[in-house]
Amino acid sequence: MRIIGAFLILLAGMASASAESLITSLSNHRVLINSNYTGTSIAVFGAIERDAQTISRASGYDAAVTIRGPQQYLVVREKERLGPFWLNQDQQKFPTAPAYLSVLTSRPIAEITSEQLRRRQKIGLQAIIHAPDFTNDRGGADEPFREALFRLKAKEGLYRENERGVTFLAPNLFIASIPLPATAPPGNYDVEVTLLADTVILARTLTHFELVKTGFEQQVGEVARDWSIFYGLAAALLAVFFGWTANVVFRRD
Repeated sequence: MRIIGAFLILLAGMASASAESLITSLSNHRVLINSNYTGTSIAVFGAIERDAQTISRASGYDAAVTIRGPQQYLVVREKERLGPFWLNQDQQKFPTAPAYLSVLTSRPIAEITSEQLRRRQKIGLQAIIHAPDFTNDRGGADEPFREALFRLKAKEGLYRENERGVTFLAPNLFIASIPLPATAPPGNYDVEVTLLADTVILARTLTHFELVKTGFEQQVGEVARDWSIFYGLAAALLAVFFGWTANVVFRRD
């Protein structure tokens, strides 16, 4: 009888966990970059659907939006000054670090999640950067390099966190604006939206958008990628030509 009772409780918990579903959409799935590009933003729309048996939550919902840009291989080096010279000391490799990382939430992260949940589910910049799989764990020796990478990327506007970046327009409808600065690199971006209530995750969705170069920049990039040898020779010849031209124009008799 106890086993049957426990089984019924488990079924009730599963039904409750799946009572809410999350539907999300982006205002644009393809952003074009040209020579006049100075940055833009993409809107994320979210709608929460409940089944007929689900009652409204007294505490309401919270949402967290995490955007990850294309992965890149990075090396952070520690430098030490020796007289007039700077020498490289220790270093830390980040083989799959996102070139762009942004987290938007409806309220401060500490208010909508527990510390254990943040670490386990990687919600928030600090939880992502200090996750074991973000880089090689060296028993604490890697922590200064993680923080250094965060500072450098934040200075470029590529790692950012906005604890009021998600706005609920209605109890079951919200919107968030993803900022894309001019320094954001082209490539594929993942947008993960997490729905929470009472510090518990109710649902998650994953969608994508692409940042693409167009016009002359796209053509130059394609030539540099597909015809790298000829591109290098052309660049060298142009440098020699302009150097010779400058020497002829500005030389003194």
